[in-house]
Amino acid sequence: MKKLIWCWWLLLLLVSCSQRAAIEDFNLKIYTPEYASGFDILGAEGWKSTIIRVFNPWQGAENTQTLLFVSRDGEKAPRGFEGQTVEAGAENIICLSSTHVAMLDALGEVGRVRGVSGIDYISNEYVRKNAERIADIGYDRNIDYEKIVAQRADVVLLFGISGASPMESKLAELGIPYLYVGEYLEESPIGKSEWVVAVAEMLDKREEGITCFRAIPERYNSLKAKVKACASPRPRVMVNTPFGGQWFMPSTESYVARLIADAGGDFVYQKNTSNRSVPIDIEEAYLLASEADVWVNVGTLTTQKEFDMQFPKFTVLRCCREDRIYNSSKRISASGSNDYWESGVMHPDVVLSDLVEIFHPEVQDIGEEEMYYYCRLK
Repeated sequence: MKKLIWCWWLLLLLVSCSQRAAIEDFNLKIYTPEYASGFDILGAEGWKSTIIRVFNPWQGAENTQTLLFVSRDGEKAPRGFEGQTVEAGAENIICLSSTHVAMLDALGEVGRVRGVSGIDYISNEYVRKNAERIADIGYDRNIDYEKIVAQRADVVLLFGISGASPMESKLAELGIPYLYVGEYLEESPIGKSEWVVAVAEMLDKREEGITCFRAIPERYNSLKAKVKACASPRPRVMVNTPFGGQWFMPSTESYVARLIADAGGDFVYQKNTSNRSVPIDIEEAYLLASEADVWVNVGTLTTQKEFDMQFPKFTVLRCCREDRIYNSSKRISASGSNDYWESGVMHPDVVLSDLVEIFHPEVQDIGEEEMYYYCRLK
């Protein structure tokens, strides 16, 4: 009798193993991004579950990937899988970045947000109106894990800065899966927004995510083509102000530089061809600004008076005398949240439209008053 039971157990084990895929079976390309470089989605023949694969999810990462198995119909993670597992259709989501909220909002699923990091710095109207139901889980190494557990979190959306998130080990201890969302590392403005497809996959809404994203490059590239056909001169564009005592200038391949080029401007700083911003001294910044026709992204400044007080030496420059200084500060809330850094990720076409209005107002007939994220310092 014992021998018969042992045989039945062994047979069941063999059947179970034969029905469970191996990691090597997940080689079907379910979704390969056209603009983003940081993720893809894989599947296996005959399986409904998928794997979201994230590449180099923090600055300086090389040959690093993280995996999230999105389980459907009770399917188990494949043999040899080393990563996180979440049931498709995750309902209770913790967002470590405001851009994650913007992606869920673009999908019409912001109601799934159960926790954020710094609720006062979220611009999303739903989150602000439902603050009593959405936990503020804190920042950095002061994360309140009890709140995450109390919210019955199905998944946490993470990001890494210069290394893996310190939350990884504690989330593993609590049995809460996570997904790195690395949109901030993308240099392509459109590529940033394409991460909405990865988030949609986790929600079991892949087609909705693809539909949501598909319209973005259509609008962006259409406006870009109109600018390219414009005959007027390209203005030279200065960016930024000192941060932490240093004046950082982005790379010529950066998100900012690409937006400037696509909007018909010429970025004044062409020395930096690396993959990160570099500091310059105040004297070089002054020389660059003296060559500029327009100046954008001036930190936290919102008025010309603030600019003049902080940078009196620069007020004699042409772009300053002609009041051609603009900032992405039109949608700053009373608590200090700036929607440009939130929903702007999902609307690069709107950001581009604002910059086109600044550089080439003849291309579209909207007027400065109708710009969405940017405004002129007054």
